[in-house]
Amino acid sequence: MNVPLEAEAGHRPPRFGVSLFWRTFFLLSLLLVGSSIGWYQLFRTLEYEPRVIDNARQIASLVNLSRAALVHSDAIARVSLIKTLAEQEKVRIIPHEPGDKFDPFAQGELEQRMSNELVARLGPGTLVASSVNGEDGLWVGFSIEGDSYWLLMDRSRVGALLGGRAWLLWLATLGALSLVGAALLARLINQPLKQLSIAAARVRDGHYLHSRLDEGALSGEVREVNIGFNRMADQLSKIEQDRAEMLAGISHDLRTPLARLRLETEMSVADEEAREHMVADIAQVDAIIDKFLDYARPDHLSMEPLPLAEVALACALPFTVREDMQVQIDIAPELRVMGDEVELSRVLSNLLENARRYGKSPDGQGTRVRIAATAHDFMVTLRVRDHGPGVAPELLPNLTRPFFRGDSARTSATGAGLGLAIVVKMVQSMGGSLQLINSPSGGLLALIRLHQADDPSGLGHAPPKKKRRPG
Repeated sequence: MNVPLEAEAGHRPPRFGVSLFWRTFFLLSLLLVGSSIGWYQLFRTLEYEPRVIDNARQIASLVNLSRAALVHSDAIARVSLIKTLAEQEKVRIIPHEPGDKFDPFAQGELEQRMSNELVARLGPGTLVASSVNGEDGLWVGFSIEGDSYWLLMDRSRVGALLGGRAWLLWLATLGALSLVGAALLARLINQPLKQLSIAAARVRDGHYLHSRLDEGALSGEVREVNIGFNRMADQLSKIEQDRAEMLAGISHDLRTPLARLRLETEMSVADEEAREHMVADIAQVDAIIDKFLDYARPDHLSMEPLPLAEVALACALPFTVREDMQVQIDIAPELRVMGDEVELSRVLSNLLENARRYGKSPDGQGTRVRIAATAHDFMVTLRVRDHGPGVAPELLPNLTRPFFRGDSARTSATGAGLGLAIVVKMVQSMGGSLQLINSPSGGLLALIRLHQADDPSGLGHAPPKKKRRPG
C-alpha cells in the first residue's frame, strides 16, 4: 500500500504548433516579399541599369560638346562660353591643377559601370570623381590641346539614380503596408474558421444554445457552412433532449412496478432465502435505473474551491467500514481543487465502488485501494488505484463507453456499464479529464486532472454558480 503511485503513462506534452492565422500570414508575407524582390530585380535589369548607362552617355555628349566648343572658340569667346555654361546649364569648367585632390566616382557597382562608360566614350585619360578639393559633385576631367580641365556638374543629374536611398524608403514602406495587408487578409480568412472551432468546442461540451454562428455572413460559402452547422447543432440538441427524456421516462415508469413487485415478493414468497435473492435482484434493477437517471441528467454545477482530502475521506468512509476493503488516502490537507462537491463525491464513490466490485486482490485479502494527489502547473492529478487483476490493454479505451463492461478482464460485472461513463461525464463537466491505465505493479489506475483552486491564471477561479435542478 505504501508503494508510490506510478507516473502518468501516455501523457505527453503538447507538440509545438503554429496557428492557421500565422501560417497563412507567413505564406502571404513570403509571397509578397518574393514578388517584391522579383519586381525589383526585373526593374533593375530592364529599367534601372539602362537608364544609368543612358545618363552616362548624355554626360559624355555634354562633355564632348563643351570640349568642341572650347576648342573652336577664341580666348574672348571661350570666357563667354564658360560663363554661359555655368549660368544656364549649371556646368562649371575650371582648370585641373596638379595638386588637386579628388575622390574616384566608383564606390558602387552602378557608379563603376557609369565611370567605365564615360572613360570609354571620352578617352583613356578621362577622370571621373565625386569630389575635388572637398567640393562634392560630378567631376569629369578631360584635356584640350594638352591642357587639363575639370567639368563640374550638379550631382542631382544622376542623384535620382545613384544618390540617396529614397527607393529603399519606398520599398520598406510598401513592404510594411504589404505585411499589414497580409495580416488583415489572413485574419479575414481565418476568422470564420476560428468561430467555427469555438462553436464546435461548445457543441462538444453540450452547450448547443451557445454555439450559434452568423447566418448573415457576406461570403456565400461561409454563410452556407454556418447555416449547416446551426442546423446540425439544433438537431443534436433535440436528439440529446429526446434521449434524456426517453431514459428518464423509462426509468421513472419502471419504478412503480418495481416497488409493487418488491412489496409482493416480501409478502407472498414464503421461502426466506428465495425472498432475499428476489429482493436483491429488484434492488440491483433499481440501482441500474439510478445509473440511467444519472447518465441522462443534465449538468448543473456549482463550482467552488473544495478541500480534496476532506471530500476523499468522506467518500471513502462508507467503504472503510467493510471488512473486505481497505482504503488509504495520501492527500495534503491544504490541497484544494475547483469543482462541484456533489459531482466530485459521486466521481470518487463510483471509482471506489468499481474497485470494490472488480478490483479484488489476487491474494484473497479483499480490495485494497489507494487515493493520492499531486499538484503541478496549477493542475491537480488525483490517482485512484486498486490492486486487482487490471484490464486487458485492448479493452482500456472502451471502459468509459456507455453500456460497455470489461467482463473478460474484471469478472463479476453485474451493472449496466454506465459507471465509468458517468464518471467521465462528471469530470469533464468540471473542466477536468479522466485517464484509465494499468499500473505496472498490478491493478487499475484512474488519473483525474482538475484545476487547482489557487490558479493565478484564472482557470481555477469559480465561474458563476448554477442552481441545481431538483430531482
